[in-house]
Amino acid sequence: MSFFKKIFSSEKKETLDKGLEKSKTSFFTKLNKAVAGKSKVDDDVLDNLEEILVTSDVGVETTLKVITRIEERVAQDKYLGTSELNKILREEIAALLSETKSGEETEYTIPELPKQADGSKTPYVLMVVGVNGVGKTTTIGKLAYQFKKKGLKVVLGAADTFRAAAIDQLQVWADRVDVPMVRQEMGSDPASVAFDALQSGVNQQADVIIIDTAGRLHNKINLMNELTKVKRVMQKVVPNSPHDVLLVLDGSTGQNAFEQAKQFTAATEVTSLAVTKLDGTAKGGVVIGISDQFQIPVKYIGVGEGIEDLQVFNKYEFVDSFFK
Repeated sequence: MSFFKKIFSSEKKETLDKGLEKSKTSFFTKLNKAVAGKSKVDDDVLDNLEEILVTSDVGVETTLKVITRIEERVAQDKYLGTSELNKILREEIAALLSETKSGEETEYTIPELPKQADGSKTPYVLMVVGVNGVGKTTTIGKLAYQFKKKGLKVVLGAADTFRAAAIDQLQVWADRVDVPMVRQEMGSDPASVAFDALQSGVNQQADVIIIDTAGRLHNKINLMNELTKVKRVMQKVVPNSPHDVLLVLDGSTGQNAFEQAKQFTAATEVTSLAVTKLDGTAKGGVVIGISDQFQIPVKYIGVGEGIEDLQVFNKYEFVDSFFK
């Protein structure tokens, strides 16, 4: 039975299925080997399953939770067959994810904010963080495209100023999506760029302002100071901004993505996550572990190169696709 009837278009579903193909093939190849010749779920099968989940980058803590849940099912039904293991796994992982804040949305949305003191609209400010190479700029470009497609006015701010390439890459996306971008020279103060971008966005009556920042994970104190300063300066223009701090993680790096999530969440308040590059990897299980362990909503997943291939993460759709 499908967890989510008619929530997603068949086109989106196909893209997700294709994007998770490597992860699914790897997972089920291991699972089939583990249950070969076994008719019921015994301790051997559970030990093998534990190893499979850990090596699929679900993460140790989340794996142990899943195994405990399955052990409870086995204790209730002594004759549980290995043929039912896929169904049970799917149900228990969906149940586990249902306890997290992740994956409730099915569409790109932004909340409606109270008007500013002068009666003008308050733009939704999204600050994006993440190390170089994780797909941060691409994610920003694709988000800008999706928001614009919804009829929203978008402004970009290039506050990742330590690499000229970061500014130029963002400019390419701004041109491609046809949205304005605020930039300064390489090496400029990121907070200064963020300030200019917010002022420009307010003047243009923008609905969404996306600020690219923190392209390096130098040390935690520097990172913390830098991001705190950027936030403080932005609040001079739009009180209570940023409204969302999105951390972009490269799903293909598996456990390294967990490590980066730990570093960034320790340095600043991260309010949502995007997990990219899932199509080129067998490490799709990382989304399950990250959703469970950090209790920070995974909002978006990258399942392909195309401009439409950044998808809103919905946990039921994801589990349905992974265990199909």
